[in-house]
Amino acid sequence: MTDPALPPPISGPSAWYGPDMARDPGWIVLLSAAELQEIEAAVRPFERENCEIARIRREDFSLPTLGPKLARLLDEVLEGRGFVLLRGLPVGAMSLRAAAIAFYGIGSHLGSARSQNAKGHVLGHVRDLGLRSDDPRVRIYQTRERQTFHTDSCDVVGLLCLRPAKAGGLSALVSSVTIFNEMRRSRPDLLRLLFRPIATDRRGEVAPGQKPYFEIPVFNWHEGRLSAIYQRQYINSAERFPEVPKIAPELKEALDLFDRLADDPRLNFTMALEPGDMQFVHNHTILHDRTAFEDWPEPGAKRHLLRLWLAPTGARPLPPVFAERYGSLKPGDRGGIILADTRLHAPLEPV
Repeated sequence: MTDPALPPPISGPSAWYGPDMARDPGWIVLLSAAELQEIEAAVRPFERENCEIARIRREDFSLPTLGPKLARLLDEVLEGRGFVLLRGLPVGAMSLRAAAIAFYGIGSHLGSARSQNAKGHVLGHVRDLGLRSDDPRVRIYQTRERQTFHTDSCDVVGLLCLRPAKAGGLSALVSSVTIFNEMRRSRPDLLRLLFRPIATDRRGEVAPGQKPYFEIPVFNWHEGRLSAIYQRQYINSAERFPEVPKIAPELKEALDLFDRLADDPRLNFTMALEPGDMQFVHNHTILHDRTAFEDWPEPGAKRHLLRLWLAPTGARPLPPVFAERYGSLKPGDRGGIILADTRLHAPLEPV
């Protein structure tokens, strides 16, 4: 029987189960020799001119044959299974600058790059900086801890693997659409609670006029689409603010069920990113995670990924409440973290 208080069950390619994805890796796309030559030719003038990477635009980064393929892959990310992995960028033979230009240029064909922190970094570095997530100023990607399943504050997140960890550090994905379907079937009473606004800590990255947390439901139904936004650690840490009510027992039960489903191997799956792999994930239909890892002792061998937050012009409409986190709701010009003195740039080292 249909529950009038909840959206209907959702079918289609976004409602996938992890073991099915692991068995049929049609989401892995190998770059051809001709496509790699295109990338190399597009990178060359930017590397030679030593320009600011953040100024690269799609029209400046010509990919005559790969570009149309990227448009098709973006449609799969936004309207299909929600993720894709491009494999084969020869990062071992490239300088860090060349690899960053290639990744940023490819990303420009998918969407506009958004600032990932208060410093205005449009090119992020995912490395262990020796920090701990129990520091409220620290975001978990700066540690070697498990991240847990979450979304980022953008439409699409991209990762380029430069070097993997010595052990661990696997990338994990789960469909938030499937979590919704499972909760709707088993505990619709708890699911309803996740359609109510909930405080999430901004971790100290607060613009003038903003509260130090935003209040958006975990699940949002808008114009016939289900979109999720979630980071459990930051929901928990928002309780440090005296004006944020403590999480009620029923809501804790709902969040705990959400986490159990995300962690369930019947729903999720993991992949080991290889050097040169570029993963692109749709934040509104997928949660991503990274397992804890052991790093190499040598500084030059340590795990290192580059990250992009992207805003495609063809992204879905979002409900007005997302403006609390995304600022503008205009596709192609939304998401990211912008403060009063933010200057967009693409550093080549984590700072």
